[in-house]
Amino acid sequence: MGDVVIEHSGTPRCEALNLQNFTTSENDADLVQSFHGGYLPEDGTCVEKSTSTEALDRGYLEYGCSHYRRRCRIRAPCCNEIFDCRHCHNEAKVRPEVNTLSHHKKIKRKDEGVICALCDTEQEVRQVCINCGVCMGRYFCETCKLFDDDISKRQYHCNGCGICRIGGAENFFHCSKCRCCYSVLLKNGHPCVEGAMHHDCPVCFEYLFESVNDVTVLPCGHTIHKNCLKEMQEHYQYACPLCSKSVCDMSKVWEKFDLEIASTPMPESYQDKKVWILCNDCGITSEVQFHFVAQKCSCCRSYNTRQTRGR
Repeated sequence: MGDVVIEHSGTPRCEALNLQNFTTSENDADLVQSFHGGYLPEDGTCVEKSTSTEALDRGYLEYGCSHYRRRCRIRAPCCNEIFDCRHCHNEAKVRPEVNTLSHHKKIKRKDEGVICALCDTEQEVRQVCINCGVCMGRYFCETCKLFDDDISKRQYHCNGCGICRIGGAENFFHCSKCRCCYSVLLKNGHPCVEGAMHHDCPVCFEYLFESVNDVTVLPCGHTIHKNCLKEMQEHYQYACPLCSKSVCDMSKVWEKFDLEIASTPMPESYQDKKVWILCNDCGITSEVQFHFVAQKCSCCRSYNTRQTRGR
């Protein structure tokens, strides 16, 4: 199994400012230039690099929420209230147990405007505040309108997914059939499932592509929340909820089934009884000896089978 990580959280650790992600609009050009070194404004006064750097770095890692460390906030279009990020709004206002009215709507990606956390200036989405000159997020994706000061997450934008992800672009690849980024460890071995991430979790029914919780890929190629899979296993459920294939190596369990069947002889009237079974793991249909405990696939030796018809 492999893990899929969508941009939503990480461990704080600062690095150098990623200038490749700076927007270079006419209003921001001087600030970006000043970060590289002193520059000469129209009045001829040299502005030192240290001064401009201090302006950009004011409040670094001092603002934000549990989802993002950033120096800007958003105004929710549905209620006109201010939140640190869209996830904060969705958690506070969209949950059924909190909100019974219909005017609150889940905010999707791409903020239309931001509010500087330091000077409270509301403005169009940009990396550098138009009023106080602070950098509102060291990582800034102009496509997703995403800000984050915690660049230790190693965020990157995937054009195939159309969103920002974490973990470093060199550690993931985009599968065009699954329409999702997977670990490079799965590049030559993962089973492709059309739109694997673009459906609800089969346990909790949350839409996986927009989920902030970690997602794992099962051996069959289907995807599920990692916590939901753990909860399944705690209740001794080891089959994919969608296709019924085993979600882990069950060979040790099958050996115990062998011992149980060997120690449980069938009544004489059932000793010649045979049934047709379908193996959920290999998909082979076969006729096997019937037993009360379980029926073993004659092809892959799995007990993850279902009876299709009697003799």
